[in-house]
Amino acid sequence: MFTKLLRSDILSIMKEKKFEEIKPGPPASAMLKALRAGQIVRVYWKIPASPASPAGGPAGGKEKDKERIQVFEGLVIARKHGSEPGATITVRRDKGGFGVERIFPIHSPLIDKIEIIKQTKVRRAKLYYTRKRKK
Repeated sequence: MFTKLLRSDILSIMKEKKFEEIKPGPPASAMLKALRAGQIVRVYWKIPASPASPAGGPAGGKEKDKERIQVFEGLVIARKHGSEPGATITVRRDKGGFGVERIFPIHSPLIDKIEIIKQTKVRRAKLYYTRKRKK
């Protein structure tokens, strides 16, 4: 069923398909290396704008390529996978008595920018205990 692929086979397939080296998205800089747990950040995330009419009425169909920026502000409770292309941050905010968490891939081209609002001093690398904390 499944054939065993050798490393040389995989490399030849990659050369044929002209895969490029994975490059970080636009906000990749020294600031991204400084992202740590305990910071309050504002993440500007690109999302596709939804058409006004789902049935393809007057506003549907023409605005397929439009994007809008959604802002998510909260506390960085974890950073995973260091500086590799799959690195992520988990951002948590409390909204209306409920905790909301989102995981953002740092090098994603969908991230417009990340602003560091405030830096707090923490003694842990992962702040998962803030999930149970009562305000």
